Amino acid sequence: MEGAGEQVSFEIDDLPVRDELRGKSPYGAPQLDVPVRLNTNENPYPLPEPLVERIAERVREAARNLNRYPDRDAVELRTRLAEYLTDTSGHEVGLANVWAANGSNEVLQQLLQTFGGPGRTAIGFEPSYSMHGLIARGTGTGWISGPRNEDFTIDLAAAEKAIASHRPDVVFVTTPNNPTGTAVPPETVLALYEAAQAAGPSMVVVDEAYIEFSHGDSLLPLIEGRPQLVVSRTMSKAFGAAGLRLGYLAAHPAVVDAVQLVRLPYHLSSVTQATALAALEHTDTLLKYVRQLKDERDRLVAELLETGYEVTASDANFVQFGRFDDAHAMWQKILDRGVLVRDNGVPGWLRVTAGTPEENDAFLDAVRELKKESA
Repeated sequence: MEGAGEQVSFEIDDLPVRDELRGKSPYGAPQLDVPVRLNTNENPYPLPEPLVERIAERVREAARNLNRYPDRDAVELRTRLAEYLTDTSGHEVGLANVWAANGSNEVLQQLLQTFGGPGRTAIGFEPSYSMHGLIARGTGTGWISGPRNEDFTIDLAAAEKAIASHRPDVVFVTTPNNPTGTAVPPETVLALYEAAQAAGPSMVVVDEAYIEFSHGDSLLPLIEGRPQLVVSRTMSKAFGAAGLRLGYLAAHPAVVDAVQLVRLPYHLSSVTQATALAALEHTDTLLKYVRQLKDERDRLVAELLETGYEVTASDANFVQFGRFDDAHAMWQKILDRGVLVRDNGVPGWLRVTAGTPEENDAFLDAVRELKKESA
Protein backbone atom coordinates (compact mmCIF):
# COMPACT_ATOMS: atom_id res chain seq x y z
CA MET A 1 0.00 0.00 0.00
CA GLU A 2 1.36 3.38 -0.94
CA GLY A 3 2.17 5.87 1.80
CA ALA A 4 -0.19 8.70 2.65
CA GLY A 5 0.18 11.60 0.27
CA GLU A 6 2.31 9.62 -2.21
CA GLN A 7 1.46 10.58 -5.78
CA VAL A 8 0.60 7.88 -8.31
CA SER A 9 2.31 8.35 -11.68
CA PHE A 10 -0.53 9.58 -13.87
CA GLU A 11 -0.60 11.69 -17.03
CA ILE A 12 -3.35 13.54 -18.87
CA ASP A 13 -3.37 10.81 -21.52
CA ASP A 14 -4.29 8.30 -18.79
CA LEU A 15 -7.56 10.16 -18.23
CA PRO A 16 -10.69 9.52 -20.32
CA VAL A 17 -10.26 12.85 -22.14
CA ARG A 18 -12.36 13.34 -25.27
CA ASP A 19 -10.51 12.26 -28.41
CA GLU A 20 -10.63 15.70 -30.06
CA LEU A 21 -8.81 17.22 -27.07
CA ARG A 22 -5.94 14.74 -26.99
CA GLY A 23 -2.61 16.17 -28.05
CA LYS A 24 -3.86 19.76 -27.90
CA SER A 25 -2.27 22.57 -25.90
CA PRO A 26 -4.12 25.14 -23.77
CA TYR A 27 -4.16 28.74 -24.88
CA GLY A 28 -1.50 30.88 -23.27
CA ALA A 29 1.28 33.39 -23.70
CA PRO A 30 4.54 33.45 -21.72
CA GLN A 31 4.35 35.79 -18.72
CA LEU A 32 8.02 36.36 -18.02
CA ASP A 33 9.56 38.82 -15.58
CA VAL A 34 11.20 41.18 -18.07
CA PRO A 35 11.43 44.99 -18.18
CA VAL A 36 9.15 45.37 -21.23
CA ARG A 37 6.18 43.06 -21.93
CA LEU A 38 4.59 43.60 -25.33
CA ASN A 39 3.15 40.16 -26.02
CA THR A 40 -0.50 40.08 -24.92
CA ASN A 41 -2.10 43.12 -26.60
CA GLU A 42 -2.95 44.72 -23.28
CA ASN A 43 -3.55 48.44 -22.96
CA PRO A 44 -0.35 49.63 -21.18
CA TYR A 45 -1.98 52.55 -19.39
CA PRO A 46 -3.40 52.00 -15.87
CA LEU A 47 -6.95 53.15 -15.31
CA PRO A 48 -7.15 56.86 -14.41
CA GLU A 49 -7.54 57.60 -10.72
CA PRO A 50 -11.07 59.11 -10.98
CA LEU A 51 -12.22 55.86 -12.60
CA VAL A 52 -10.49 53.78 -9.93
CA GLU A 53 -12.35 55.80 -7.29
CA ARG A 54 -15.66 55.35 -9.12
CA ILE A 55 -15.07 51.60 -9.36
CA ALA A 56 -14.46 51.52 -5.61
CA GLU A 57 -17.72 53.38 -5.00
CA ARG A 58 -19.78 51.09 -7.23
CA VAL A 59 -18.19 47.92 -5.85
CA ARG A 60 -18.79 49.17 -2.30
CA GLU A 61 -22.46 49.60 -3.16
CA ALA A 62 -22.59 46.13 -4.72
CA ALA A 63 -20.83 44.59 -1.72
CA ARG A 64 -23.74 45.53 0.54
CA ASN A 65 -25.90 43.04 -1.37
CA LEU A 66 -23.46 40.21 -2.02
CA ASN A 67 -25.73 37.96 0.02
CA ARG A 68 -28.08 38.16 -2.96
CA TYR A 69 -27.56 36.86 -6.47
CA PRO A 70 -26.62 39.46 -9.09
CA ASP A 71 -29.00 40.73 -11.75
CA ARG A 72 -29.27 37.58 -13.83
CA ASP A 73 -29.92 39.50 -17.05
CA ALA A 74 -27.48 42.39 -16.36
CA VAL A 75 -30.11 44.85 -17.58
CA GLU A 76 -28.38 48.07 -16.49
CA LEU A 77 -25.03 46.94 -17.89
CA ARG A 78 -26.49 45.83 -21.22
CA THR A 79 -28.39 49.12 -21.48
CA ARG A 80 -25.17 51.12 -20.98
CA LEU A 81 -23.31 48.90 -23.48
CA ALA A 82 -26.06 49.49 -26.02
CA GLU A 83 -25.72 53.25 -25.51
CA TYR A 84 -21.94 53.01 -25.99
CA LEU A 85 -22.36 51.05 -29.22
CA THR A 86 -24.96 53.50 -30.50
CA ASP A 87 -22.81 56.53 -29.66
CA THR A 88 -19.64 55.14 -31.25
CA SER A 89 -21.11 53.44 -34.33
CA GLY A 90 -23.99 55.71 -35.25
CA HIS A 91 -26.19 52.62 -35.45
CA GLU A 92 -29.12 52.40 -33.04
CA VAL A 93 -28.68 49.47 -30.64
CA GLY A 94 -31.03 48.63 -27.79
CA LEU A 95 -31.03 46.43 -24.70
CA ALA A 96 -32.59 43.54 -26.61
CA ASN A 97 -29.67 43.52 -29.07
CA VAL A 98 -26.90 43.15 -26.48
CA TRP A 99 -25.62 40.27 -24.37
CA ALA A 100 -22.65 40.26 -21.98
CA ALA A 101 -20.48 37.57 -20.42
CA ASN A 102 -17.12 36.97 -18.72
CA GLY A 103 -14.83 38.11 -21.51
CA SER A 104 -15.48 37.80 -25.23
CA ASN A 105 -14.24 34.20 -24.97
CA GLU A 106 -17.30 33.27 -22.92
CA VAL A 107 -19.46 35.09 -25.44
CA LEU A 108 -17.91 32.98 -28.21
CA GLN A 109 -18.27 29.84 -26.12
CA GLN A 110 -21.97 30.52 -25.57
CA LEU A 111 -22.46 31.09 -29.30
CA LEU A 112 -20.79 27.76 -30.10
CA GLN A 113 -22.73 25.98 -27.37
CA THR A 114 -25.91 27.35 -28.95
CA PHE A 115 -25.18 27.05 -32.66
CA GLY A 116 -22.32 24.53 -32.77
CA GLY A 117 -21.74 21.32 -30.84
CA PRO A 118 -21.42 17.63 -31.76
CA GLY A 119 -22.22 16.93 -35.39
CA ARG A 120 -21.79 20.61 -36.32
CA THR A 121 -18.82 22.58 -37.65
CA ALA A 122 -17.29 26.04 -37.54
CA ILE A 123 -14.86 27.66 -39.96
CA GLY A 124 -12.29 30.41 -39.44
CA PHE A 125 -9.72 31.87 -41.80
CA GLU A 126 -6.26 31.21 -40.39
CA PRO A 127 -3.94 32.47 -39.10
CA SER A 128 -6.48 34.10 -36.82
CA TYR A 129 -7.44 34.13 -33.16
CA SER A 130 -6.53 30.65 -31.98
CA MET A 131 -9.28 30.57 -29.33
CA HIS A 132 -11.92 30.21 -32.05
CA GLY A 133 -10.63 26.74 -32.84
CA LEU A 134 -9.95 25.88 -29.20
CA ILE A 135 -13.45 26.87 -28.08
CA ALA A 136 -14.93 25.01 -31.03
CA ARG A 137 -13.16 21.80 -29.99
CA GLY A 138 -14.08 22.42 -26.35
CA THR A 139 -17.76 22.53 -27.29
CA GLY A 140 -17.51 19.44 -29.50
CA THR A 141 -17.78 21.52 -32.66
CA GLY A 142 -15.74 20.37 -35.65
CA TRP A 143 -13.14 22.95 -36.73
CA ILE A 144 -12.32 23.87 -40.33
CA SER A 145 -9.31 26.03 -41.18
CA GLY A 146 -10.20 28.32 -44.06
CA PRO A 147 -7.77 30.01 -46.49
CA ARG A 148 -6.06 33.40 -46.52
CA ASN A 149 -4.01 35.16 -49.17
CA GLU A 150 -0.23 35.58 -48.93
CA ASP A 151 -0.77 39.11 -47.55
CA PHE A 152 -3.11 37.67 -44.85
CA THR A 153 -6.28 39.14 -46.34
CA ILE A 154 -9.19 36.73 -46.79
CA ASP A 155 -9.19 34.99 -50.17
CA LEU A 156 -12.85 35.65 -50.86
CA ALA A 157 -13.29 33.27 -53.78
CA ALA A 158 -11.58 30.45 -51.89
CA ALA A 159 -13.52 31.28 -48.71
CA GLU A 160 -16.85 31.20 -50.54
CA LYS A 161 -15.87 27.86 -52.07
CA ALA A 162 -14.92 26.46 -48.65
CA ILE A 163 -18.23 27.58 -47.16
CA ALA A 164 -20.18 26.04 -50.02
CA SER A 165 -18.22 22.80 -49.72
CA HIS A 166 -18.18 22.35 -45.94
CA ARG A 167 -21.54 24.01 -45.15
CA PRO A 168 -20.37 25.12 -41.65
CA ASP A 169 -22.88 26.03 -38.96
CA VAL A 170 -20.75 28.94 -37.70
CA VAL A 171 -18.41 31.23 -39.69
CA PHE A 172 -15.84 33.35 -37.83
CA VAL A 173 -14.53 36.60 -39.31
CA THR A 174 -11.98 38.49 -37.21
CA THR A 175 -11.52 42.16 -37.97
CA PRO A 176 -9.03 43.55 -37.22
CA ASN A 177 -7.51 40.11 -37.41
CA ASN A 178 -5.32 38.74 -34.64
CA PRO A 179 -2.35 38.15 -35.01
CA THR A 180 -1.95 39.93 -38.35
CA GLY A 181 -3.82 43.20 -37.63
CA THR A 182 -5.55 42.95 -41.00
CA ALA A 183 -8.96 44.62 -41.40
CA VAL A 184 -11.76 42.94 -43.35
CA PRO A 185 -13.77 45.20 -45.71
CA PRO A 186 -17.55 45.32 -45.21
CA GLU A 187 -18.14 43.98 -48.72
CA THR A 188 -16.12 40.87 -47.89
CA VAL A 189 -18.18 40.24 -44.75
CA LEU A 190 -21.41 40.73 -46.71
CA ALA A 191 -20.24 38.27 -49.36
CA LEU A 192 -19.32 35.70 -46.70
CA TYR A 193 -22.69 36.22 -45.01
CA GLU A 194 -24.52 35.58 -48.27
CA ALA A 195 -22.40 32.49 -48.93
CA ALA A 196 -23.12 31.21 -45.43
CA GLN A 197 -26.87 31.66 -45.82
CA ALA A 198 -26.85 29.94 -49.20
CA ALA A 199 -24.91 26.97 -47.81
CA GLY A 200 -26.46 26.78 -44.35
CA PRO A 201 -28.08 28.86 -43.25
CA SER A 202 -25.20 29.58 -40.85
CA MET A 203 -24.34 32.00 -38.09
CA VAL A 204 -21.62 34.52 -39.00
CA VAL A 205 -19.67 35.88 -36.02
CA VAL A 206 -17.63 39.05 -36.59
CA ASP A 207 -15.01 39.26 -33.83
CA GLU A 208 -14.26 42.97 -33.29
CA ALA A 209 -12.06 42.74 -30.19
CA TYR A 210 -9.73 45.46 -31.57
CA ILE A 211 -12.17 47.60 -33.53
CA GLU A 212 -11.61 50.79 -31.51
CA PHE A 213 -8.02 50.83 -32.82
CA SER A 214 -9.04 50.50 -36.46
CA HIS A 215 -8.61 53.09 -39.18
CA GLY A 216 -12.11 52.19 -40.37
CA ASP A 217 -15.57 51.86 -38.89
CA SER A 218 -17.23 49.04 -36.98
CA LEU A 219 -19.24 46.54 -39.00
CA LEU A 220 -21.99 46.77 -36.39
CA PRO A 221 -24.49 48.44 -38.78
CA LEU A 222 -24.41 45.28 -40.90
CA ILE A 223 -26.53 43.44 -38.31
CA GLU A 224 -29.55 45.43 -39.52
CA GLY A 225 -31.74 43.03 -41.50
CA ARG A 226 -29.28 40.15 -41.00
CA PRO A 227 -30.55 38.07 -38.06
CA GLN A 228 -27.74 35.52 -38.34
CA LEU A 229 -24.91 38.05 -38.10
CA VAL A 230 -23.31 38.64 -34.69
CA VAL A 231 -20.70 41.25 -33.69
CA SER A 232 -18.54 40.33 -30.69
CA ARG A 233 -16.66 42.92 -28.60
CA THR A 234 -14.55 43.16 -25.44
CA MET A 235 -13.67 45.70 -22.75
CA SER A 236 -10.19 44.18 -22.36
CA LYS A 237 -8.40 46.20 -25.04
CA ALA A 238 -9.70 49.72 -25.70
CA PHE A 239 -11.09 50.06 -22.17
CA GLY A 240 -7.81 48.97 -20.60
CA ALA A 241 -9.75 46.46 -18.51
CA ALA A 242 -8.20 43.08 -19.32
CA GLY A 243 -8.46 42.13 -15.64
CA LEU A 244 -12.20 42.80 -15.62
CA ARG A 245 -13.10 39.99 -18.04
CA LEU A 246 -16.12 41.54 -19.72
CA GLY A 247 -17.15 40.74 -23.27
CA TYR A 248 -20.37 41.41 -25.12
CA LEU A 249 -22.17 40.91 -28.42
CA ALA A 250 -24.64 42.80 -30.55
CA ALA A 251 -27.13 40.94 -32.71
CA HIS A 252 -30.79 40.41 -33.50
CA PRO A 253 -32.84 39.95 -30.28
CA ALA A 254 -33.49 36.32 -31.25
CA VAL A 255 -29.75 35.61 -30.95
CA VAL A 256 -29.70 37.17 -27.48
CA ASP A 257 -32.64 34.98 -26.51
CA ALA A 258 -30.91 31.89 -27.93
CA VAL A 259 -27.61 32.25 -26.04
CA GLN A 260 -29.53 32.51 -22.78
CA LEU A 261 -30.49 28.86 -23.28
CA VAL A 262 -26.89 27.87 -22.47
CA ARG A 263 -25.69 30.61 -20.12
CA LEU A 264 -24.98 29.55 -16.57
CA PRO A 265 -27.32 31.09 -13.97
CA TYR A 266 -26.11 34.42 -12.59
CA HIS A 267 -22.95 34.15 -14.70
CA LEU A 268 -21.92 37.82 -14.32
CA SER A 269 -21.11 38.69 -10.71
CA SER A 270 -22.38 41.85 -9.06
CA VAL A 271 -18.77 43.05 -8.74
CA THR A 272 -18.10 42.51 -12.45
CA GLN A 273 -21.24 44.39 -13.41
CA ALA A 274 -20.45 47.26 -11.03
CA THR A 275 -16.89 47.61 -12.34
CA ALA A 276 -17.98 47.56 -15.99
CA LEU A 277 -20.66 50.17 -15.32
CA ALA A 278 -18.06 52.45 -13.75
CA ALA A 279 -15.79 52.06 -16.79
CA LEU A 280 -18.66 52.95 -19.12
CA GLU A 281 -19.03 56.25 -17.26
CA HIS A 282 -15.49 57.18 -18.37
CA THR A 283 -15.46 56.21 -22.05
CA ASP A 284 -14.30 59.65 -23.21
CA THR A 285 -11.17 59.46 -21.06
CA LEU A 286 -10.45 55.83 -21.95
CA LEU A 287 -10.78 56.45 -25.69
CA LYS A 288 -8.13 59.19 -25.44
CA TYR A 289 -5.68 56.44 -24.54
CA VAL A 290 -6.84 54.58 -27.65
CA ARG A 291 -5.88 57.55 -29.82
CA GLN A 292 -2.42 57.62 -28.22
CA LEU A 293 -1.97 53.91 -28.86
CA LYS A 294 -3.05 54.27 -32.50
CA ASP A 295 -0.35 56.91 -32.93
CA GLU A 296 2.21 54.61 -31.30
CA ARG A 297 1.05 51.68 -33.48
CA ASP A 298 1.57 53.78 -36.59
CA ARG A 299 5.01 54.83 -35.32
CA LEU A 300 5.99 51.20 -34.83
CA VAL A 301 4.91 50.40 -38.39
CA ALA A 302 6.85 53.33 -39.86
CA GLU A 303 10.05 52.71 -37.89
CA LEU A 304 10.05 48.96 -38.45
CA LEU A 305 9.73 49.55 -42.18
CA GLU A 306 12.49 52.17 -42.06
CA THR A 307 14.73 49.70 -40.21
CA GLY A 308 14.24 47.14 -42.97
CA TYR A 309 11.62 44.77 -41.59
CA GLU A 310 8.48 43.66 -43.39
CA VAL A 311 5.25 44.70 -41.69
CA THR A 312 1.65 43.64 -42.14
CA ALA A 313 -0.70 46.64 -42.37
CA SER A 314 -2.32 46.91 -38.93
CA ASP A 315 -5.70 48.20 -37.76
CA ALA A 316 -5.18 46.87 -34.23
CA ASN A 317 -3.06 47.80 -31.20
CA PHE A 318 -0.28 45.46 -32.35
CA VAL A 319 1.98 44.95 -35.34
CA GLN A 320 3.04 41.76 -37.09
CA PHE A 321 6.59 42.05 -38.37
CA GLY A 322 9.18 39.83 -40.09
CA ARG A 323 10.30 38.02 -42.06
CA PHE A 324 12.66 35.67 -40.32
CA ASP A 325 14.19 32.35 -41.26
CA ASP A 326 13.69 31.32 -37.64
CA ALA A 327 11.05 33.45 -35.93
CA HIS A 328 11.46 31.78 -32.55
CA ALA A 329 15.20 32.40 -32.56
CA MET A 330 14.50 36.08 -33.26
CA TRP A 331 11.93 36.09 -30.45
CA GLN A 332 14.61 34.82 -28.08
CA LYS A 333 17.14 37.43 -29.22
CA ILE A 334 14.61 40.21 -28.56
CA LEU A 335 13.82 38.66 -25.17
CA ASP A 336 17.54 38.57 -24.34
CA ARG A 337 17.43 42.37 -24.69
CA GLY A 338 14.68 42.65 -22.09
CA VAL A 339 11.66 42.87 -24.40
CA LEU A 340 8.96 40.19 -24.61
CA VAL A 341 7.02 39.99 -27.89
CA ARG A 342 4.74 37.20 -29.17
CA ASP A 343 5.64 34.20 -31.27
CA ASN A 344 2.23 33.10 -32.54
CA GLY A 345 3.63 30.29 -34.63
CA VAL A 346 3.00 32.12 -37.93
CA PRO A 347 6.04 31.03 -39.97
CA GLY A 348 8.51 33.89 -40.36
CA TRP A 349 6.60 36.45 -38.30
CA LEU A 350 6.40 37.87 -34.78
CA ARG A 351 3.87 40.23 -33.16
CA VAL A 352 4.51 43.23 -30.93
CA THR A 353 1.88 45.10 -28.91
CA ALA A 354 1.87 48.90 -29.03
CA GLY A 355 2.99 49.98 -25.56
CA THR A 356 3.92 53.28 -24.01
CA PRO A 357 6.40 55.45 -25.96
CA GLU A 358 9.17 54.32 -23.60
CA GLU A 359 8.31 50.63 -24.05
CA ASN A 360 8.14 51.03 -27.81
CA ASP A 361 11.52 52.80 -27.81
CA ALA A 362 13.05 49.84 -25.96
CA PHE A 363 11.59 47.43 -28.50
CA LEU A 364 12.76 49.51 -31.47
CA ASP A 365 16.26 49.84 -30.01
CA ALA A 366 16.41 46.03 -29.69
CA VAL A 367 15.30 45.26 -33.25
CA ARG A 368 17.53 47.99 -34.73
CA GLU A 369 20.51 46.50 -32.90
CA LEU A 370 19.63 43.03 -34.18
CA LYS A 371 19.24 44.33 -37.73
CA LYS A 372 22.74 45.84 -37.58
CA GLU A 373 24.16 42.57 -36.24
CA SER A 374 22.64 40.62 -39.13
CA ALA A 375 23.85 43.05 -41.81
